Amino acid sequence: MARPSILQARSPRLVGVLRLIGILVTLVAAMAAAVITWPQFFRLEQVAPIAQIVALRAGVVLGALAVAVVFLLLCLARPLRAFAGAIVTIALLTAAANGAILLVRGTGTDSLPDKDAGSIRVLTWNTAGAATDPTTIAQAAVAMQADIIALPETTLEAGTQVAVTMREMGHPMWAHHESYQDREGYEEWAANSTTLLISPDLGDYAVVQSTSDGTTGTSRLPSVVAMPVSGSGPVVVVAHAVAPRPQAMGDWSQDLQWLADQCGTDDVIMAGDFNATVDHMQRLGVDGGTLGRCSDAAQQTGNGGVGTWNTAWPKLLGAPIDHVLATKAWRPSGSVVLSGLDDAGSDHRPLVVQLEPAAP
Repeated sequence: MARPSILQARSPRLVGVLRLIGILVTLVAAMAAAVITWPQFFRLEQVAPIAQIVALRAGVVLGALAVAVVFLLLCLARPLRAFAGAIVTIALLTAAANGAILLVRGTGTDSLPDKDAGSIRVLTWNTAGAATDPTTIAQAAVAMQADIIALPETTLEAGTQVAVTMREMGHPMWAHHESYQDREGYEEWAANSTTLLISPDLGDYAVVQSTSDGTTGTSRLPSVVAMPVSGSGPVVVVAHAVAPRPQAMGDWSQDLQWLADQCGTDDVIMAGDFNATVDHMQRLGVDGGTLGRCSDAAQQTGNGGVGTWNTAWPKLLGAPIDHVLATKAWRPSGSVVLSGLDDAGSDHRPLVVQLEPAAP
């Protein structure tokens, strides 16, 4: 005679308790998977640790597949088969859903269209302070024919050196700057400065004075807002939101809201290190925009799922937290995440986007 299984040998009451526990664990797993996949529905996309997890959707895919493999092996044990099978199903659905989101947002394009007279190319690169040589920045910008260059964590001195080098290469730029260097504790921090370079072909620009109290600037790291002196042309914003560390979640959310507010007019180009993916921005969009009235250009051109941070990881495993966004006055025609500079010193990859004036 066949021996009874372990569960069969126990009392019916214990079997019922174990089954109830299995059902509860399955329900919790299903809810956790739903939250990680679509945190915006639950209004948790800016709440730790969900905000940190959803930033790495490729990691979620790999983690879910690993869970599926483990519980698939547990299916070999007959008493656990129903429970393990349910977890396998949840894990595979989670992997499929997150993988599909990445595919829809774009897993990479490698070229830009040719520029014409009205095209603008925007390069954003968090240079990690002195880690990236200004000559390397200038060479990359000239090679990409950049007209607007957003450089979080770049001092005025380094930004000026980039502009001088670009001028010597036949591509002159005006350098603008914002710094929190005078704030106590910020003196030696590489992130205390942000630089904006603009081609003279776009006209003269003046920087709007910023403060660090969150009313006219981002809270802990400086962002640059530049206005066309003539009143004709886009408002240009270089964004640097604080990272969503547990002790800075409130400031991070405040920064994203402030940046969304800068995209409230008709003609805005915004670029920089947002320390956020489009998931974190989704409920801050207005009139169909990703953030305020600005839309994410990389997502519109096939690079929305490509990681710009960290350069130590493959592009598709990283977090797409560096962005170029623009209002409907501009139409993105192409983008590229530059992985050939992963050894240049920064932990961020440059993102280049080409924008065309929208048809009137």
